[in-house]
Amino acid sequence: MLNESIDLGQIPGAVALVARKGKIVFFKAYGMADASSGRAFQRDDIFRIASQTKAITSTAVMMLWEEGKFRLDDPISRYIPEFENAVILDSLIEEDSSFIATPASKPITIRHLITHTSGIGYGFIDNDQFRKIYAKAGINDAWTTEPLVLGDNIRKLALLPLHHQPGESFTYSEGIDVLGYLVEILSGMPLDAFFQERIFTPLGMEDSYFYLPESKYERLVPVQTREKDRWIRFTTPYYDVDYPIKGARTYFSGGGGLSSTAKDYASFLQMYLNLGELNGRRLLSRTTVQVIMANHIGDIWENSGAHHGLAFQVIDQLGQDAGGRGSAGTFEWGGYFNTQYFADPGEQLIGILMKQTQNTPNDQTAWKFRQLVGQSIDD
Repeated sequence: MLNESIDLGQIPGAVALVARKGKIVFFKAYGMADASSGRAFQRDDIFRIASQTKAITSTAVMMLWEEGKFRLDDPISRYIPEFENAVILDSLIEEDSSFIATPASKPITIRHLITHTSGIGYGFIDNDQFRKIYAKAGINDAWTTEPLVLGDNIRKLALLPLHHQPGESFTYSEGIDVLGYLVEILSGMPLDAFFQERIFTPLGMEDSYFYLPESKYERLVPVQTREKDRWIRFTTPYYDVDYPIKGARTYFSGGGGLSSTAKDYASFLQMYLNLGELNGRRLLSRTTVQVIMANHIGDIWENSGAHHGLAFQVIDQLGQDAGGRGSAGTFEWGGYFNTQYFADPGEQLIGILMKQTQNTPNDQTAWKFRQLVGQSIDD
């Protein structure tokens, strides 16, 4: 399937990994990591995993929750005072991108932030009003080569209007970046140091970073896009695609800043399938994993067949019965640069598909990979 997708020009290549019952059973690289130079994909290539960062940040949050650092329904303003006077957007004043807003009727809580129900937006993927408001305030949405630090950005974000009252709707948001800053506040450590000490080293994730060491630069896969009948390197005026290896290297985006490998991310997911433990190192208790996988937003998310927990989208019985999505309890997400993962506790199954592309509307590999992995199970 992946070779056929390459031949059809849907993707330039990919790295695919499947694990079952705690063992990697399929792990292959396909196609060109960089068509312009003729460099083939390798299994240990490093990918910008973008929003796959969110589950790792959420895990860090829940590790601190286990330690009694906070309660999930605590107002975030208790820890970041700038969120004290949250407001809801009424209208944008086009002349200068200022705004008129109404005070929120309830505070933003940590649970709201971790479930994307806080009302905070996401700037560059948001509607035109919020794009202008965020741009005027100088908000960094995810990754950057500029000399920014997380706390400064989040304190500015706290002064901007929300889409809706906290807890009343689902708006995919920069809220996980806010929680990255909360991890820094509660732990007294920069987010990259917390990840390294508390998550990556215990799990043996040796190739996961916000910013790569120079010795690993060549393993970072360039982002590619299709132009006419060939693959070229993707560029954009909105950010420097090579942020993991260039620039100030000071901004730790908990919502989208990490780079990693298929094997490293499989270790992270296996820890969850093992109910919080891997190779004798426990990150979370079994009871905490149960809380993370529960439905925390009721039916306000218009996503039939799944609910949102505290780190993942989780497939429910309707999703299982619809077919092609795994067993009820399967948890999943993906990343902006076309990476996907799922982990099925019922089948003790992990599937990871790593690509690095933009603007590839004909790419069918995500759903096909998942469906084919499911049909391969033979006990």
